[in-house]
Amino acid sequence: MTLIADRPGPGAARPYRFPPVVRRAVAGGQVVAAHLPGQNLAVALLLLDVGAGQEPIGKEGLSGVLAKALEEGTAQRDAAAYALAVEGLGTALSTGLDWDSFQASVVIPVDRLSAAVELLAEAVRTPRLDPADVRRVRDDEATALRMDWANPGPRADAALRADLFGAQNRWGRPMHGDPESVAGLDVEDVTVFHSEWFLRPGTLIVAGDLDRIDLDALAAAAFAGTGGGPAERPGPVEVPLHSERRIILVDRPGSVQSTLRLGHPSPHRAHPDHVPMTLAGTVLGGAFTSRLNHLLREVHGYTYGIRGDFAASRRFGRFAVSSGVQTAVTALALVEAVGEITRTQVGGVTEEELAVARSWRAGQLSVELQSPRAIASALTTLVVHDLPDDYHARLRESLLSADVAQVSAAAATHLHPEALTLVIEGDAAVIRDDLEATGLATLLP
Repeated sequence: MTLIADRPGPGAARPYRFPPVVRRAVAGGQVVAAHLPGQNLAVALLLLDVGAGQEPIGKEGLSGVLAKALEEGTAQRDAAAYALAVEGLGTALSTGLDWDSFQASVVIPVDRLSAAVELLAEAVRTPRLDPADVRRVRDDEATALRMDWANPGPRADAALRADLFGAQNRWGRPMHGDPESVAGLDVEDVTVFHSEWFLRPGTLIVAGDLDRIDLDALAAAAFAGTGGGPAERPGPVEVPLHSERRIILVDRPGSVQSTLRLGHPSPHRAHPDHVPMTLAGTVLGGAFTSRLNHLLREVHGYTYGIRGDFAASRRFGRFAVSSGVQTAVTALALVEAVGEITRTQVGGVTEEELAVARSWRAGQLSVELQSPRAIASALTTLVVHDLPDDYHARLRESLLSADVAQVSAAAATHLHPEALTLVIEGDAAVIRDDLEATGLATLLP
């Protein structure tokens, strides 16, 4: 047996070419498409400017319930008939949402794309929304959330978000709501939300062989019966940093592990520093070879894994670190994590570390952006975040050309170890004194 003591070095990032982007206005909406010559599969994705961020305070989880209710039939056919129509084409309706947008999509051979888009539009524009179905979907979603929130993590995530962004703001509450907010929704909440947001045209994203696709006909089907014009798109939110670190303890009596969530606000997705921030986050905590994972997993054995990175929506962003550690080493792990974030902010990154991060991030592009689904997802990024059409075409070079000075400057500017909120979900009776003894921060009541 041969043991390899040294990590293998980074390989060369394989080249990739993002297809040209086509844009046009049709039937009151926008079409954004990518030409994939010879590709037999195509993706059509209806993108609406409504996400969790548009939900009223106290109605968190509303868009998720509506998304599931779209599968319960339409004004033209009941749930069974609609399911048979979709399955008869050999596809499935997929829905998704984030802070900024709602998406409904199909993946299907090109020659069936037109019929699939008609069914997609039927579900989104004219859902049945039978009261009994809506209540059942709501109750199922609330039950699923109760099961999820019984595990470590969701309460810590919610505590961190509320402290960073303020529970009085929608973006300071869980994106998918919590068991209580979802259980409290009624049928009128769902129907009113649909009528307010889901009858606007939106954007039709298409990825496929455009020589075989009639974009105008697809758009006419996708935007039929819509109106009201485009939704208002508010600008970035200015989120102030805390003046000092703070510790929030979420009690989980008897827990044999502590769940760690460390974070602070960061810039929105379209910020010009996005690429160097991404690389700085990769070096610090965004990969298995990262500083945090090496220190806390490999050197100290405190955790099976730890991750830290920047994530952003159209209006706001956050830097966050997440891990689970043994209860006995909670305070020690916290000290090491904060110390590593501080060292990265003060000292920047090395050329060796950055070479690995650059190669991995750039190399991912040639792997990730291969399928029509992946290309369609990339197009949604352009639309949601108002990025230029050549963004993905230039992204590989932007990653590979970022140097130590740029990435270190991004770490110095956008990491704020002194303003971190440190959320620990664990057995408070066991870990409270150790946390206070670290002197890292004030333990909030």
